[in-house]
Amino acid sequence: MDLRLTGKRAFISGSTQGIGYAVARALAAEGAAVVLHGRTPDGVQAAVRRLREEEHGTEVSGIAGNVADDDELGRLLEAVGDVDVLVNNVGVFEVRPFAALTDADWRRVLDVNLMSAVRLSRQLMPGMLERGWGRIVMVSSESGVDVPADMIHYGVSKAAVLALSNGLAKLTRGTGVTVNTVLGGPTYSDGVASAVRHVADVQGLSEEDMKAAIAASNTSSLVQRFLEPAELASLVTYLASPLSSATNGAALRADGGRLVQVL
Repeated sequence: MDLRLTGKRAFISGSTQGIGYAVARALAAEGAAVVLHGRTPDGVQAAVRRLREEEHGTEVSGIAGNVADDDELGRLLEAVGDVDVLVNNVGVFEVRPFAALTDADWRRVLDVNLMSAVRLSRQLMPGMLERGWGRIVMVSSESGVDVPADMIHYGVSKAAVLALSNGLAKLTRGTGVTVNTVLGGPTYSDGVASAVRHVADVQGLSEEDMKAAIAASNTSSLVQRFLEPAELASLVTYLASPLSSATNGAALRADGGRLVQVL
C-alpha cells in the first residue's frame, strides 16, 4: 500500500533507537524525508548513518538536544524548521515506589514525556494549520489508561499526553491537520531490553527466559509477548499519512490486547 508520504518531511523526537527509530525507518521507507532526534550528537550521527544504510536514497538528517532543557529545546526548535509530520515519541520510564518519588523526579518525567510534546506541538502546529495539512502523532502508552502502581509518575505523564492530544485535535476543526495518539503496550525497546538483561543477570537466567517469564506474568495481554517497535511504528506511520484523513482526535491501541476495555 502506498501511504503517499513521498515529499513529506517528518520530525520524530527520541528517534535514535527503539520505537522512535522504528517509526523513522517506516516513514523513510514510505518516501518521507526524516529528521532524527536524540540527546547526544554522536548518538544522532550514528542513527543517521544507520538509517541511510538501511533505507538507501532517502533524505535523512538529525538534530541533537535535550528536550527537558529550555535553552537546548529552543535551539532545537529553531533548527527543525517546518515539518509536515510531528511524532512526539521521546519519553523516559522507571519503576519507582510512589513514596520515593521526589518533586525533581516528577518534574523530570513530566518535562520529557509531556512538556516536550507541548513545546514541539506549539512550535510546529501553527505552520501545519497555515499550510492546510499536517499530522501530529503522540506515542503514549496503555499505562496512561491503566496506571501502574509502581510507575505512577510515568502513567500520569502518559495520561496527560492523551489529554493534550485530545485538546489539540479540537484546534484543527475543518482543516487538513489531524492529531492522534497511539497507545503502545509493553514493547521490547532498547531501554526495556537493557532492564530485562539486568534482571536476568541478577537472577541467573537467560535473557530469553526472563523475557518470556515477564510476558507470561502479564495475564491481561492477548498476544502474551512483548511487542516489537516496528509493530507500533506501522500504526504511527499510517496515522502520519494522508490515508488517515478520517481519523482525528483518536487514541488508537497497539497494546497487544493489554487493555480490557471494549473501546
